[in-house]
Amino acid sequence: MLDIEDLHVEVEGKEILRGINLYIEKGKIYAIMGPNGTGKSTLAYTIAGHHRYKVNKGRILFKGKDITNLSPTERARLGIFLAFQYPIEIPGVTVASFLRTILNIKENISLVKFNKLLKEKMSLLEIEEGFAKRYLNDGFSGGEKKKCEILQMALIEPEVVILDEIDSGLDVDALKVVSNGIKRVFNSNMSIIIITHYSRILNYIEPDFVYVMMNGKFVASGKKDLVNAIEERGYEWLEEVNSNV
Repeated sequence: MLDIEDLHVEVEGKEILRGINLYIEKGKIYAIMGPNGTGKSTLAYTIAGHHRYKVNKGRILFKGKDITNLSPTERARLGIFLAFQYPIEIPGVTVASFLRTILNIKENISLVKFNKLLKEKMSLLEIEEGFAKRYLNDGFSGGEKKKCEILQMALIEPEVVILDEIDSGLDVDALKVVSNGIKRVFNSNMSIIIITHYSRILNYIEPDFVYVMMNGKFVASGKKDLVNAIEERGYEWLEEVNSNV
C-alpha cells in the first residue's frame, strides 16, 4: 500500500528525518511511537505532502506509484488521509457542509445521497444528528474534534489513514469513544498509522506492528510486547541501548 524508502526530510534548513524505511501493508494497523520532538509528526506531514517539509533524499511510493512530489490534494484524491492533532475551527461552516464539499472533490454527490450516507456513518459512530448542524470544530471539546476527524474518515473511506496523535487532549471516556469509532471504520482495504507518544490508545486499538522513533530514525520495532515494555520502562532504555550500538 505505502512504501517509504530511505526518507530524509528537513524543515527550515534542519534535518528532522534521517533515513526512514517503512512498508505499510493493506489491512494492517501500525503504531509509530516515540518521545515528543523525534520526528513522528514530520513523517505524517511529509506523507501527506505538506510544502513545509522538504525531502532531501528517498521517496514515497503509494501502490507502486512515486508520490514524493505530488501535492496534498493529489495525494488525498489517491486515498491518503491525515487526521490532525489540532483540527482547526471554521465558524460559519457547518460540519455537514464541509463534509459534502470534500466528498464532492472525490465524486459529485447529490444532496439526497449525501444525507443518507451521512446519517448512516453518524449512526455507525453513534454521533447525534445535531452534530452535523454545528459549525466545524467551533466550540468543540477535544473529543468532539477528534470524532469529527473520524467521521471524515468514515465518509471518505481512504486507503491509508494517518492518525497524528489522535489521543492528544482526550480524557478516558473520550479516548474510548474515539478508539471505538476508529475500529468501526477500519476494514480490510484500509491501512492505519497511529502516531503517538503514549501507549494508552494502543490498549484499545491493538497494532499489528510497532515502530519506535528517536532523533529522526526508527530505533526499535516489534508488536504489542514492545508497547508493554515502553509502558513499563519508558523510552530512556531504548536511548541507552542505541547509544551503545
